[in-house]
Amino acid sequence: MFVDEFSYIPAQKNLESAESAVEGKTFSNAILAFIQVEQTDEENDIKSREKKLVNHLKWVARKNECSSVILHSFAHLSESKASPEFTKTLFDEAEKRLLNAKFSVAQTPFGYFLDLNIKAPGFSLARIWASL
Repeated sequence: MFVDEFSYIPAQKNLESAESAVEGKTFSNAILAFIQVEQTDEENDIKSREKKLVNHLKWVARKNECSSVILHSFAHLSESKASPEFTKTLFDEAEKRLLNAKFSVAQTPFGYFLDLNIKAPGFSLARIWASL
């Protein structure tokens, strides 16, 4: 989703092993990716999952003339969830690849429920969904 503005504040830790996060952040003119990593993704090589994810995010960013990407774990889209370890590794690898491609990249705090504030424009390419 392309966002004019996005901000979050950590509200509740829901993963014991998650790093401590207390401060929120605000972003503007970015691609906000709500990502659900499913259990079946763990059956594939993590590099293949990461490559498909990054290629899609780069495509969305180009379509919206944007060079900033925010990776947000949104494990509420399906009953099937990958392990937290696999998901976090996938996010970290995707971030590295996007940084190598000269994108500005951020991750929301992993393992937290967040208070979210989203301002997004209402045009078709601002909201793109894909199953990878």
